[in-house]
Amino acid sequence: MTKPAAESPRGPHRPEQEGTPRRRRRTGRWILLSLAVLVAAGAGTVYWLYSGLDNNIKGVDIDQAIGDDRPERLPTSGQNVLILGSDSRAGANAALNTGNVSGARSDTALMMHIPEGRTQAVAISIPRDTLVTRPECTKSDGTAVASAKRVMFNSIYGQVGPACVVKTVEQMSGTRVDHYMEIDFSGFQGLVDAIGGVTVTVDQDIHDKSSGLDLTAGTHRLDGTRSLQFVRTRHGIGDGSDLGRISLQQQFMLDLLSEIKKQDLLGSPTKTYKIADSLTAALTTDSELASLTKLAEFGRSLNGVDPSSMETIMLPVKYDKIDPNRVVAAEPQATELWEALRTDSTIPESARKSPATGG
Repeated sequence: MTKPAAESPRGPHRPEQEGTPRRRRRTGRWILLSLAVLVAAGAGTVYWLYSGLDNNIKGVDIDQAIGDDRPERLPTSGQNVLILGSDSRAGANAALNTGNVSGARSDTALMMHIPEGRTQAVAISIPRDTLVTRPECTKSDGTAVASAKRVMFNSIYGQVGPACVVKTVEQMSGTRVDHYMEIDFSGFQGLVDAIGGVTVTVDQDIHDKSSGLDLTAGTHRLDGTRSLQFVRTRHGIGDGSDLGRISLQQQFMLDLLSEIKKQDLLGSPTKTYKIADSLTAALTTDSELASLTKLAEFGRSLNGVDPSSMETIMLPVKYDKIDPNRVVAAEPQATELWEALRTDSTIPESARKSPATGG
């Protein structure tokens, strides 16, 4: 696997990043992004049969939690969707050998920009080790949390909640978040079991004590538990960084979508219900999408988007001067990137370069 062109910092370990150093990485690079789109598209097929599943979907009233201090909406019909993968390490993720660790983090975060015309989409991944300024926020119980500087991005979810993650992204980007979607790992595990497993082929042995994954080179049928281990493994592949994990997520994404396409969903209402039940039980959205009917409408609006042409760009970052194990937004590249989203315009080539990765 190709390593980043830039050398690692001299700190104890290199920053964990959910992005990749290569530009224009395509074809479903983030499993959570595609799963979220799958939820919306799948809802369009079955919502009229399974409207009772509405109660499964958890809704967050972002407008009420944040208030009126928000960026303006896009000047076009384009939309921005913030997608988080929540990493709860208590109980449900025992398969990852992480122990009974309390709390949760936004393990994966990206802003999906759907431009006017709905024919292409671009996803901006935010490295979880990015140091940001967390704005003043309010927890779901009404407790006020003061603003803080140099906060690691993925800690905000556990400290204050999803609405504060949205507010942080809006303030750091100056870009309005139109919708919010979140899926947790336990729900992902249930989805794979609901469809009967996923077949993957690996060209090398993978032995990762951290994730618990133990595979020999060849073809394997993975159940939900081993699939979760597969997409979370990091130490057993490539150089041990998140780059190796991302490559496995890419592969698994394609295998998962291929498996779903083989399913006769309309021909098996019982199985379809089980899949829809697994997905909706794991899904949290903003209140505007918190029903199968609303998800279906959103899914239909994405019918023209070709997943194979979707582009993923990492937020341009550079190593932090104080803590080389963390990164900060690189300027002027980050500003140029967010400006392109705010105006629903083409992202300039300069905004695709990240000093931390040599891109």
